[in-house]
Amino acid sequence: MAASNKPARVVVIGGGLAGLASTMKLAELGATVDLISLTPVKRSHSVCAQGGINSCNDQTRQLGDAEWKHLDDTVYGGDFLNHQPPVKEMAFWAPKVIELMDRLGVPFNRTGEGFIDRRRFGGTLYKRTAFAGATTGQQLLYALDEQVRRREAEGSVNKYEFWDFLGPIQDETGRCRGAVAQNMTTMEIRSFPADAVVVATGGCGLIYGRSTMSVFCTGSAASRCFQAGAKYGNAEFIQVHPTAIPGADKLRLMSESARGEGGRVWVPRTPQDPRAPSDIPEADRYYFLEERYPEYGNLVPRDIATREIFDICVNEGLSVEDDRMCVYLDLTHIPRAELDRKLGGILEIYEKFQGVDPRDEPMKIFPAVHYSMGGLWADYVKSADGGLEAGAPRNHMTNIDGLYAIGECDYHYHGANRLGANSLLSCIFTGLFTGSSIVNYAASQESGADDVPASVLENAVKVEQDRHDNLLQGNPGSDENPYLIHQELGDLMTRVATVVRKNEQLTEAVAKVDELHERAMKVSLADTGAWTNQNVIFAKALQDMFPLAKALLQGALARDECRGAHFKPAFAKPSLTSEDPVERRRQAEEWCDAFEENNRRFLKSSITTYDNATRQVELTYEEVDTTLVPPRPRLYGLVGAEEIEQVWNERAANIANQPDPSQLTSSI
Repeated sequence: MAASNKPARVVVIGGGLAGLASTMKLAELGATVDLISLTPVKRSHSVCAQGGINSCNDQTRQLGDAEWKHLDDTVYGGDFLNHQPPVKEMAFWAPKVIELMDRLGVPFNRTGEGFIDRRRFGGTLYKRTAFAGATTGQQLLYALDEQVRRREAEGSVNKYEFWDFLGPIQDETGRCRGAVAQNMTTMEIRSFPADAVVVATGGCGLIYGRSTMSVFCTGSAASRCFQAGAKYGNAEFIQVHPTAIPGADKLRLMSESARGEGGRVWVPRTPQDPRAPSDIPEADRYYFLEERYPEYGNLVPRDIATREIFDICVNEGLSVEDDRMCVYLDLTHIPRAELDRKLGGILEIYEKFQGVDPRDEPMKIFPAVHYSMGGLWADYVKSADGGLEAGAPRNHMTNIDGLYAIGECDYHYHGANRLGANSLLSCIFTGLFTGSSIVNYAASQESGADDVPASVLENAVKVEQDRHDNLLQGNPGSDENPYLIHQELGDLMTRVATVVRKNEQLTEAVAKVDELHERAMKVSLADTGAWTNQNVIFAKALQDMFPLAKALLQGALARDECRGAHFKPAFAKPSLTSEDPVERRRQAEEWCDAFEENNRRFLKSSITTYDNATRQVELTYEEVDTTLVPPRPRLYGLVGAEEIEQVWNERAANIANQPDPSQLTSSI
């Protein structure tokens, strides 16, 4: 057995929160880890996370909160497309994760009494979110980086920064036996044999050209696993964050923490009012989120806020500016000292890139592509109490034996829409929780990293070397520019597959993406050098965006409903219109009938596989485990919500009161 002779050897791909948490835990359990990162670890995209990390806590418990309510808020916010056992485990681990990170030295903001301070985030009515100013991701990342450096000094971690993961290595049985990666400086391609490989490479925002994700979040690592046979789940669910500032190179996030600390979103009631915002009186301001969603106000879930901002600008013509769509995010009513203490990080970003001090003048913001709810399909083993069975080797393993997916690049935790401040939690939780599962898997295998046949390693390297060499040699007569193709792809995906989706546009986009994919496979490179060739690295990443883009478009086209971030106006459920109580009740009954029928059709995860021969995806569906929290209508701000909720609760009560047929005794 592998573990009886020597420690497990694991390759972790990605140096963000999930990858570092996994590396730290694996090293703690005695494994030897090769950590491969596209960038210096401390520049991983997790460093850009701003607002905070969720957990039930002593303060919220006094107000009636509990881990179960964190679970409920997460699956309700995700429109019940989340598998519930993983979410339950995450919610119940959350307080322990915060305590661990506090003990590792994360400088969380404190109250005057010395307790960790909390703020509210969207989709919840409790102050669950711990934060370190507005640079929470950076502080968490640095704390984990210190622990990994300690293990590196001890010799149990080998760090490979500026290395690009090219694909998993599989033996003749399909089992993952390691990874192939490329040194981005020397362009060397080599193999990393392993007992298991953990992919923790984040999202795929660059498919949209510009997003709030870092410019190296191409999704190429997940795509290379996808092309190697791994399944991809819920690709169509892409979160568009309601508040960001546009830029020529990327879109810069203005964290939800700004609204969590009291920031207010508004527009002048007069279109393109020429007055300075400070000169516009309250009566002439339209605080549309507060008026439309009085319970949650500016902290409705992100998909709701995004659609409302989009609607205000596009359909109602109330954009602050005539030639650029934007609304005000106003912090000017909050004392400057409090802003600097709690939001200094994002205020500096806005001031740097916009040349305006948001302490004195409201920020101008608009939604931007932000997060991938979908990702590589991953398994789990359900425990007797409805959570996850600790140490089970199948936890977070893809359908490729020995290949694991954690963090943003897996599909488990956020369903159709992610609640703010759940991302940092899911990344750290999955990294920590899967450590024992991976070590147990390695121990169960009869052959380990040292036993991988040389021919398997050599063949895997040869495949990637051939691809690299062919790209450098180019395509005679072709003048296809990878950067221009990427711009076309980004423009197309942003137009048809973000806030609002329409079937006719998606159908056209599927054909256009096929055409762009064919062009991308024939690119001609300006740089054919053998040293630090960024041109060829980008060309590979571009080609590998297309399988995920196709999965996203096909999933969106087939899903004829509105669920979370996926919104098709043609299939939106209407509000109740009648004022007559009898007729209103009838409408509510019809609404619930339609909701039940829609769930029978679409309360399922979309699962795609990729055919390398045809370069097409195949779409299937998977039932979602909703055994802990029964699905119910998501009624934020809907007219008639009270009547619909009453009808739905009556139906749920009737079902609960019906006897279990298996317990009935026959009278015959």
